[in-house]
Amino acid sequence: MATARFPVLFITASRVGDAVLTSGLIRRLSDEIPHARFTVVAAPLTAPLFRDLPNLDRLIPLEKEKASLHWFKLWRMVRGRRWGLIVDMRGSALSRFLNARRRAVRKSLPPGMEPVHKVIEAARVLRVEDEPPAPFLYTSAETEAAALAMLASGQGPILAMAPAANWVGKTWPAERFAVVAAELLAQSGPLPNGRLLLLGGPSDRFAAEAVRRVIPRARLIDAVGKVDLLTAYALLKHARLFIGNDSGLMHLSAAAGAPTLGLFGPSDERLYAPWGRKTRALRGPREFEVFKRIDPQLNQVVCHMFDLPTAWVTAAARKLLAETEEDGLEAPAVLPEPSEGAIVLPLPERQAVLEAPAEADAIEPGSDMDEPSAPASSSS
Repeated sequence: MATARFPVLFITASRVGDAVLTSGLIRRLSDEIPHARFTVVAAPLTAPLFRDLPNLDRLIPLEKEKASLHWFKLWRMVRGRRWGLIVDMRGSALSRFLNARRRAVRKSLPPGMEPVHKVIEAARVLRVEDEPPAPFLYTSAETEAAALAMLASGQGPILAMAPAANWVGKTWPAERFAVVAAELLAQSGPLPNGRLLLLGGPSDRFAAEAVRRVIPRARLIDAVGKVDLLTAYALLKHARLFIGNDSGLMHLSAAAGAPTLGLFGPSDERLYAPWGRKTRALRGPREFEVFKRIDPQLNQVVCHMFDLPTAWVTAAARKLLAETEEDGLEAPAVLPEPSEGAIVLPLPERQAVLEAPAEADAIEPGSDMDEPSAPASSSS
């Protein structure tokens, strides 16, 4: 007798970074429920991340509408099915009005509870915070082939960079990315004869221009505005090192297993540091709370990243390259500081995991999280 299907409705986060950080939950469900069939609801921008998911019944790009009418439209699309499980990472009230055996809905942190990394916060939704699932995306043979085709024309280790972000406040100057790239890829640098992979969306071409000029065209892989997010993820699997601002591409790099150096300023690395053994978060001499005092709403149209020196980033990149040179080499918990005042975080998964409060079998919905809380949270 054929095993009965177990339908799962998974409503993922609307931002790229948050969607990547919570993607490990889908893999955990797929591994533990082999007969699960997934319907994934995502923002139009993040939907392509899930197109290669095995056992995918339906992928629904949900466009936000005024007065939250998008939720009513979604209800009409999914109301006719009895769901085995509904997982709602946006914390909406939708699952209350659907037929489901189990519900797991993201809730806002209770007042006074210490914030934790977003991977751990997501794991709490399924009550697996003791072993939080690492971000993971599925790729098909076609997606992997598309990435390999872009890399086929050259040889040498790949330095990947994403010099843009969704807010100028947390964007390290592109000219400094260029200086770091030139030093790392020089004949005297740690990646001689290496190639430069540039990533970003169509609106990021100006930020990438300054970096593009430091390398001969034959050693440049310019993917800015040319590939979708899942193909970018497949490209990053081949990167020897990634350097970028706190952004969705930074989280894609970490999920792809590339050594990842994330640059932070007015965003909180305790919540959004790149996740993984081969990742580091680097900031200048000012901690996140300092930026909150000078820019309480985190929305000023001014770059807050000028105090992160180029030398610190170059030093941190060299050390991360050295620590990940041999396959399987265990990296230390904390990267030595490249200069006095620089802050380089320990690995996120070695953070203390706070115990989630006991809850009922059906986790009650929280507030609708479709609206971004602040531009400093991770996104594309």
